[in-house]
Amino acid sequence: MLYRLEAKQVVKIRVASDDCALDAGGLPFIWLAGVKPTESVAFLATYVRGPGFEDRGDRSVGNGALTAIALHADASADRALESFVKPEQGEGLRRQAAFWMGAARGKAGLATLQHMAKTDPSSDVRAHVTFALSVSHEAEAVDEMIHMAHDDTSSHVRGQALFWLAQKAGKRAVGTITGAIENDSDTDVKKKAVFALSQLPKDEGVPKLIEVAQNNRNPEVRKQAMFWLGQSNDPRALQFFEKVLTK
Repeated sequence: MLYRLEAKQVVKIRVASDDCALDAGGLPFIWLAGVKPTESVAFLATYVRGPGFEDRGDRSVGNGALTAIALHADASADRALESFVKPEQGEGLRRQAAFWMGAARGKAGLATLQHMAKTDPSSDVRAHVTFALSVSHEAEAVDEMIHMAHDDTSSHVRGQALFWLAQKAGKRAVGTITGAIENDSDTDVKKKAVFALSQLPKDEGVPKLIEVAQNNRNPEVRKQAMFWLGQSNDPRALQFFEKVLTK
C-alpha cells in the first residue's frame, strides 16, 4: 500500500503489487515493514469512516482505503467490511463495500451479501448487491441472485437481478429469466427480463425471444421481444419477421 502525504495529511492511498515498478517522481519515499495486517486494516478504516466518502465517492481518500482493506489477506478485513455495510452507514459506502465483498472476499463476502440482500432497507443498495453477487466467484452467489429476481419487494431490484443473471448465462439463469417473463406481476420487470434474454449468447437468447414474441399474452412484452430481435442481426430473427409480415 502506498500513502501520499501533503502538508502532513494523507491525500491519496493506492495499492500496488509486489512486481509493480514504482517511480516516486523525486519525492521522498519511506518504506514501512513489519506492519501487522490487523493494524493496517484498523488504520485504513479511519479513512473510510472519515468525512468526504459520500460526497466524493471514487475520488476520496476513503475509497482508496476501502480498496486496500478489501485486498488484505486477513479476516480483520472481512470484519471491517461488514461494519461498512450496516444500515446506519451511508448508501455510497454500503454500495462500494458490497462490491468488494463480491469481488475479493470469497465465502465471507458472500455471506454478508446474502444478509444484505434480505435486510438492507435501500432498494438502490440491494440493486447494487445483485451486481456484487455477479462478480463473486462463489457458486452460491447465483442462488442468491435467483432468489432476489423472484422475491425482492422492489421491481427495480428484481430487474437488476435478472440483468446480472443474464451476464452469468447458464441454464439456471435462463429459467429464472423466462420465469419472470411469465410470472412476475410487474410489466416493467417482464420487459427487463426480455432485455435480459437479449444479453444471453445468441443461441440461447434468440430462440427464447422468438418464443416470447410469438406467444406471450402481454402486448407490451411481445413488442419488447420484437424490438430486441430487431437489434440482434440474427438470421433467425429475420426469418421470424418475414413469417410475421407475410401472414
